[in-house]
Amino acid sequence: MEEKEKIEIEKKRTRLIDSKGRLQELERLMCRIYEDMILNKIPNSRYEILNNQYETEQITLSKEIKDLEQTISRYEKETDRAKKFISLISRYENFDELTTTMINEFVEKIIVHERDRKGSQTSKQKIEIYFNFIGNYELPQAELSEEEKQKLEEEERKIKERKDKLHQNYLKRKASGKQKEYEDKYKAIREQKKQEKIKVLKRAGIPLSDFQRKILD
Repeated sequence: MEEKEKIEIEKKRTRLIDSKGRLQELERLMCRIYEDMILNKIPNSRYEILNNQYETEQITLSKEIKDLEQTISRYEKETDRAKKFISLISRYENFDELTTTMINEFVEKIIVHERDRKGSQTSKQKIEIYFNFIGNYELPQAELSEEEKQKLEEEERKIKERKDKLHQNYLKRKASGKQKEYEDKYKAIREQKKQEKIKVLKRAGIPLSDFQRKILD
C-alpha cells in the first residue's frame, strides 16, 4: 500500500509540473492572440472564441494545480511525521522502565470521555490517546467469523443486561438516600486514614511537603 501510494504521488508531481508548464504556455498564447487581434491578423470573433477557450482551461488548470499541491504537501508532511515517530521508537527500542520523559515524548494528549452511563463503575468509557507526529492511533480490528460475531454479541448482551440491573439498583439507592449514606461513610473512612498517615509522618519527624499532601489526598 505504501509503495503504491508513493507511485501515485510521483505521478501527481509529474502532472503538477506539466500543468504549471501548460499554464505558462496559455498565458503566452493569450498575449499572442491579443496582439494578432490588435494587428488585424485575426478577426475579433476568432479572438473571442480562442480567448474564452484559454481562460476556461486556465481556470481548470489553476484548480487542478492547487489540489495537486495540497495533496503532495499533505503526503510529505505525513511522511515526515511518520519518519520522526519511527526515529523516536528506534531511540527507545530497548528500555527497562517507562519514564515521564518518555511518555511526554510519545504522547501529545489523552482525551477521557464521559462514561456511557453516569454513576456506573462498570460502564464503558472511551479514552483516546494522541501520539506525537501521528495523532490518534487505533489498533486494526481482527476479522471475526460469523460464529465469533454471534458469540461476541451474546456476551455483550449479557454484559449490558448486568449493567442495566446494576444501574437500576444505583438509582434506587440514590432515590432512597442510601447511596449518599454510603458515600459519606466512605469519605469519613478515607479522611480518617489520611489523618492517621499524617500522625505517623509527624511522629517520625518527616516534613509534609505539598507533594506529599497531594499523595495523601
